[in-house]
Amino acid sequence: MTAGKIVIAFDLYGTLLSTESIAQELAKLYGEQEAKTLAALWRQYQLEYTWRVNCMGLYRSFSDITHSALKHALAEHALEITERDADELMKAYDRLRVFPEVSVAMEHLKENSDLVDVYVFSNGTDAMVGNSIRSSPDLSPHAGLFKSLITVENVKAYKPDMKVYMHLVEQAGKGNSKDDVWVVSANPFDIAGSMAAGLKAAFIDRSGKGPTIVASGVEEAAKAILSTAISS
Repeated sequence: MTAGKIVIAFDLYGTLLSTESIAQELAKLYGEQEAKTLAALWRQYQLEYTWRVNCMGLYRSFSDITHSALKHALAEHALEITERDADELMKAYDRLRVFPEVSVAMEHLKENSDLVDVYVFSNGTDAMVGNSIRSSPDLSPHAGLFKSLITVENVKAYKPDMKVYMHLVEQAGKGNSKDDVWVVSANPFDIAGSMAAGLKAAFIDRSGKGPTIVASGVEEAAKAILSTAISS
């Protein structure tokens, strides 16, 4: 199926699509300043809910979790919402904007399609992911690049559960060559899960919160730290 090609599997929410862009829709209901806080909190609880159900060996659909996380974020700020407005916000989640560099990256991958097979690999449901790819004004022009949209829905577990990454390998036709599978994600838990499963990983650190120095040993770390003192 993909023999000889590298598989690149992109996480969707928070990696290709900016969950912060939902703040524009929240601002219509709660004001611009409140909206930014709510957007971040909504994302935080969305992820926390997936970890909780994983720990309990349970599964709730990502759309259900996303809806519950919205209600939780609003309740924490003593804010209310009608079901109609909540439904509109969920629909807006299908129209998230991409991060600024994504479109250029997609074009570069198209130019090298003889070397790679590109997938979306997401916690979202099949319906959510499909809608997001088709409805995102920035990502929809690149929909043809993706060989498949791989979700956790059939596995009924969330990242970083090992089953999720084995599902990716199977769906990408790389059961005997996991070394050819790369996961690209801005979520540290996703990177940890990928590497624990024996896959390669590329961490997108947009906020620059990663380590100041990465070293192969203590000696290298010490020298690198000392060099900063000498040069300052």
